[in-house]
Amino acid sequence: MSPLIVNLIIRATLQTLEMVFASTAIAVLFGLPLALFLITTSPGGLYRLPVLPRIVGLIVDALRAVPFIILLVLLIPITRMIAGTSLGTEAAIVPLSIAAIPYFARIAEVALREVDPGLIDAVRSMGGTRFTIMRSVMIPEALPSLIGGLTVTLVTLVGASAMAGTIGAGGLGDLAIRYGYQRFNTTIMLWVVAVLVVMVCLMQLIGNILTRWLKR
Repeated sequence: MSPLIVNLIIRATLQTLEMVFASTAIAVLFGLPLALFLITTSPGGLYRLPVLPRIVGLIVDALRAVPFIILLVLLIPITRMIAGTSLGTEAAIVPLSIAAIPYFARIAEVALREVDPGLIDAVRSMGGTRFTIMRSVMIPEALPSLIGGLTVTLVTLVGASAMAGTIGAGGLGDLAIRYGYQRFNTTIMLWVVAVLVVMVCLMQLIGNILTRWLKR
């Protein structure tokens, strides 16, 4: 394999990692509070609201229902407004983040629902505030499941970032399409697949290790 191809693969891999980790960080930053909101305002929650959680839940599910490739195209005007362009790695972070926020929010919601209600009631009976319950009970108890959900989100975004390459987002997907598919270069296609497989396996392995360690 020529040095040019090696350099292309390394650069595309770094671009993919940038897209995946940046969008995942944004997904956690907004998705976890969103999950806490859905949990605490639901019937029987810490802050009971009658209508708003249902509306927010519908919006979350609507965003999750749109296939990413369609969402990618629909969000081009918003991407241009935020990033100044619809092309490149930085621009791709916008649709990836918007797609990842509701995805991670639902995963985090499931993890938070698994927290033993008895622990919450015990803290409340001792005078713990609702914020204390969320900070000191719900999140720590759900942390292993949250890490597992974070791992799933990372792996999903690897595939989504490759899909974003179809509109010039850069990364391994763009490399596979422009230098592999369009130029009939099977070698590049195989190398891209190999790098993606290794990347996903490493993410899953690290996520599993962290989850097991936190459960102990």
